[in-house]
Amino acid sequence: MAATKPTTVSKKLLIDPKSDRILFAEAGKDFVDFLFYIMSLPVGTVVRLLGKQRTVGCLGNIYESIENLNDYYYMKSAATKVILLKPMSKYTNLYWCKNHQNYNGGTAYVANHPTAACPSCGHYFMKSNDVLFVNPTNNGVPDSGEEAFIKRASTFMILDDLVVRPMYTNSIITLLDKFNIKDVNDLEEKTIGVGVNEAVELLRASMQSKTVLTDVFLGGKKKSSEV
Repeated sequence: MAATKPTTVSKKLLIDPKSDRILFAEAGKDFVDFLFYIMSLPVGTVVRLLGKQRTVGCLGNIYESIENLNDYYYMKSAATKVILLKPMSKYTNLYWCKNHQNYNGGTAYVANHPTAACPSCGHYFMKSNDVLFVNPTNNGVPDSGEEAFIKRASTFMILDDLVVRPMYTNSIITLLDKFNIKDVNDLEEKTIGVGVNEAVELLRASMQSKTVLTDVFLGGKKKSSEV
């Protein structure tokens, strides 16, 4: 019998107990894949059209994090970044030239706009049946056993407002300075598992709050309006 895949993803939280705030989470590809998967939903198009600054909650931060991550070192491919930043609609219409169909190994001309004309014969294209676009993941959901969006060996810091950055020592020092943390011994570490329930709450909070990790994993002790 095949082993059952784990239903939770582990990540480490660094907590400032004095302010009841999560400074950041340390996580690998599985958790970051989940965050980036949110942007492969139609909401990614909304973020792009409205602009990052006008987006409610932290979705704009996830979008900007994807933009800023180096394609070569962190993203599975440059094409992966395009899929996340400009996701296709699940269903799309394709138009084809009735005179040039690929029945016998020849060239087939296809377009995604009804006003397109065949470059060979000049006829306007005819509409085909609706086409279902399938992401390169199982049923559109990242599989923990595969590379979905992020390369396997990468480790990231996820800030309270869902900004995603590569895990560098300098980044940690800068963050501690920002929150005026003088002694790291005053901080607490906590390893948690993120399952389906937590994932749903993260998705909900990402649309409403600027302190997503604190709200979800510390019981909402910090108000969403605080930065």
